Amino acid sequence: MTAVVGASGCGKSTLLKLCNGLLQPDEGTVFAFGEPMDYDALPNLRRRMGYAVQGTGLFPHLKARDNITLMASLAGWSESAIDARLAELLQLMHLDSGLLTRHPHQLSGGQQQRVGLCRAMMLRPEVLLLDEPFGAIDPITRYDIHQQMLEILAAEPVTVLMVTHDMREAMLLANRILLMHGGKIRLDASVATLREQHPELEPEALLQELLRAQR
Repeated sequence: MTAVVGASGCGKSTLLKLCNGLLQPDEGTVFAFGEPMDYDALPNLRRRMGYAVQGTGLFPHLKARDNITLMASLAGWSESAIDARLAELLQLMHLDSGLLTRHPHQLSGGQQQRVGLCRAMMLRPEVLLLDEPFGAIDPITRYDIHQQMLEILAAEPVTVLMVTHDMREAMLLANRILLMHGGKIRLDASVATLREQHPELEPEALLQELLRAQR
């Protein structure tokens, strides 16, 4: 997992949208899975990517089960394959199957976020893109979801690129940190290296120190 951190407006979410073709670059080339991105074949590319955002982006008119399984249905999965994968995800995310019949507005913020992550993981993606996925939930619920996220990544290893404002979250979940400032990546370092270089700093103080160094 690589975490992208930086001040608001520095380009973090734009970078993530370039990765899945929601935005196209004005110049240069975006490579996905070792090949230049084919903007005429984005549906096929995106089936290999999971995408989860702050506020979950769930379809309000669909029940939780239909939100999670929508992409699998569109991809032509059989009902038995969908049910088996759904059961795996519910176990990994500690979600009660009784919640599947509820609409998003009937779920708590933490439950909505878990449903959103289940949807992102449904097709067993090779890459998972997370844009502030835990930013809108309370600290206690966020801690629980962090632990479940680590369990998921242990059970189903996948490349993750996560945008976050929370340096503590980044240091907990990620292996590498990318610091963005002014639309550019200014620092690319492992979490272990940052801890070794700044052992006295708490995560948020470390982020402020890194940002000051870029000004």
